[in-house]
Amino acid sequence: MTPTTSNPKIHEGRNLKRFREMLGIKQDVLAFELGEEWNQQKISLLEQREKIDSDLLEQVSAILKIPAEAIRNFDEEKAVNIISNTFNDSSMINAINNNPTFHPVEQLLRLHEDKIALYERMLKEKDEMMGRLEKLIGNR
Repeated sequence: MTPTTSNPKIHEGRNLKRFREMLGIKQDVLAFELGEEWNQQKISLLEQREKIDSDLLEQVSAILKIPAEAIRNFDEEKAVNIISNTFNDSSMINAINNNPTFHPVEQLLRLHEDKIALYERMLKEKDEMMGRLEKLIGNR
């Protein structure tokens, strides 16, 4: 396992934590996926590391289903800079827009489709988890 070489400003552990939280994955779930030698405390310590071994980072990124490069290269300052430079005089933050640029029915349909896709993903994940649990129970 070799440490990754990246920008010294980038804290890979903190980036891992951000992505994990954005995906709604708990530390103990990630620990379970990594194997028996992992637990919630070890994940917490991993997220405090500035650099993470390449092999381990690849393994974690595969579990989170995101590219390892996203964790290696995410720079909060650059992201904030991009967001702050995206807004202009016509931008409206915390304001009421009386002239919406979207069709409300289309928005409702999109939300409905997103909800169906979410339910399907949840059912698939439930089936996968049930399979893992059955495997664990069967190994006893």
